[in-house]
Amino acid sequence: MKKGWIIVGVILVLLVAVMSQYNNLITLETNVDAKWAQVENQLQRRADLIPNLVNTVKGYASHEERVFSEIAAARSRLLAAGDPSERMEANNSLDSALGRLLAIAESYPELKADASFVRLQDELAGTENRIAVERMRYNESVENWNRTVRRFPTMIVAGLFGKQARPYFEAAESAKEVPKVQF
Repeated sequence: MKKGWIIVGVILVLLVAVMSQYNNLITLETNVDAKWAQVENQLQRRADLIPNLVNTVKGYASHEERVFSEIAAARSRLLAAGDPSERMEANNSLDSALGRLLAIAESYPELKADASFVRLQDELAGTENRIAVERMRYNESVENWNRTVRRFPTMIVAGLFGKQARPYFEAAESAKEVPKVQF
């Protein structure tokens, strides 16, 4: 009889430990998802600003149609992307295209003086800063998540419930290149 109570006690302790670990995983996973949602909010804000910026620059640099097409295509990919990995890849394409657009804008002194362009450029710069902050927060929460799901004994509970490491939001290799403008 005493042996039976010991077994029941051990099972209850294990059950409570698993439930505790699972609840911790859910809290961390929810945090990662919330941080990703903030990244998406800022990416959407930028995507909403881009048509105005492009139209302003188009008036001055109408012969740069290729860059405008690349921006439109990258923006469409960003808006259509489903999971975080697709959105990260689409964002990297958009970063590259925007860099080329801003480099073109630098070549037009009258555009740089235009008030609407300056305002849009400031809005875009502010948005880029917000994206950087949100990406950093997302990566911090992913780091915490990944560390937790890889540690023993949580890794056992994570494996039981199909919880896996998440990808970091990393800059594309092309982000290290300086955009080139040729006329």
